[in-house]
Amino acid sequence: MSQRTATPQRGGTVWALVITSVAGFMAALDNLVVTTALPSIRKDLGGALDDLEWTVSAYTLTFAVLLMFGAALGDRFGRRRLFLVGLSVFTGASAAAALAPGIESLIAARAVQGVGAAIMMPLTLTLLTAAVPAAKRGMAYGIWGAVNGLAVASGPLIGGSLTEHVSWHWIFWLNVPLGLALLPLARLRLNESYGSGARLDIVGTLLASGGLFGIVYALVRAPMDGWSSPVVLLGLFAGAALLGGFVHHGIHTKNPMLPMRLFRSRAFTGINAASLLMFLGMFGSIFLLSQFMQGVLGYSPTEAGLRMLPWTGMPMLVAPIAGYLSDRIGGRPVVATGLFLQAVGLAYYAATIAVDVSYAAQLPALIISGIGMSLYFAPASALVMSSVLPHEQGIASGSNNALREVGGALGVAVMASIFSANGGYDSPQHFVNGIEPALWVGSAAVALAGVATLFIPRLRSTTDTVPDECPAPVLENA
Repeated sequence: MSQRTATPQRGGTVWALVITSVAGFMAALDNLVVTTALPSIRKDLGGALDDLEWTVSAYTLTFAVLLMFGAALGDRFGRRRLFLVGLSVFTGASAAAALAPGIESLIAARAVQGVGAAIMMPLTLTLLTAAVPAAKRGMAYGIWGAVNGLAVASGPLIGGSLTEHVSWHWIFWLNVPLGLALLPLARLRLNESYGSGARLDIVGTLLASGGLFGIVYALVRAPMDGWSSPVVLLGLFAGAALLGGFVHHGIHTKNPMLPMRLFRSRAFTGINAASLLMFLGMFGSIFLLSQFMQGVLGYSPTEAGLRMLPWTGMPMLVAPIAGYLSDRIGGRPVVATGLFLQAVGLAYYAATIAVDVSYAAQLPALIISGIGMSLYFAPASALVMSSVLPHEQGIASGSNNALREVGGALGVAVMASIFSANGGYDSPQHFVNGIEPALWVGSAAVALAGVATLFIPRLRSTTDTVPDECPAPVLENA
């Protein structure tokens, strides 16, 4: 099937930016909105520590493993059409999560939420790219990144406030009116566009899904069952074998979900490695620190969310500036600076954390981490989209978002495992004993992300040799 062109212009840049940003906000919000609500969810629905991990990971894992498939569906059947499908699934699953009568049904609803987000989220960036002139994409990505950063910022705060003052059920009900409002707007204001008409890669999707599930399941079970238990070893080895099969499939299949040839590009490899490691360190740290603020320091859910704002809220201020700087000096130095600052912030937190640590002592770590995270978001998106050919942007967006979510799921599993091996919930000091080494590992992961970014070649965008809606990258030897 030949590649089809977009339908005639029916919307505009502003509408595309609003619709894709709000949809991205909803998907990103659900990554962290449950963190400050976990104690209340456990009190109402029951469940052990691993159940709480799955309340978070069921969403991030299905989100991660189906993102590339969702992007491929959009490229084949129409990006706007599949965006509407994903938005509908996400909205319905949010209502199901709010109505969940038990922890198992909540985990199931969260998994279906992840399916909807996996279809919806990668298409936000490709739809936005198609609607915005090339010269203005840096600022558009910056605004899109700022809104996604707002979701990260408001996740713990919204979750904490609704849990404390209304009910934890409302952290999921919140998505329903937003989704119902976006559906007709997206249908009327977004343009339809298509990518490659290649066949869908069902085998690749199953290999990636099974492999990632096996590894994350093993990491979640290891603290309880032991690293040498048959279940954990089976998950690790089977997961690794399936992922190996996925790589082999991507090399030798004609039209794979993720062509491994893309990784011959230093730009594509570097930014995807950085994204995975960034989310591993950042997401796992926030998961533990939000519990530290409530369980050890005694803050209420709302107070914990507010005190996280210097970190999680910084993208609202800095991400648009980062997008502008990316246009002016290139994305690589901006992203690398942000990642190294994030690593410094986590290291500072690890060095100062204590049972009686004051908020003033935590504040420098929160601010440094917030600035670092802000400098990462928008320039990283621009680097991803400019590292591939125009018709591969859907695949690039899906793979990068997938690796981010894989990093988040691994971050929760790995850092919770480190926490359990060194500490626990039975006393404040025991909690600190567990979170301190986890934060050091998180800092090291983000520092490695910064190193990976340094291997990205310098990027110079041109618009005089390609259509305006599709920028082509020109890579210079670093």
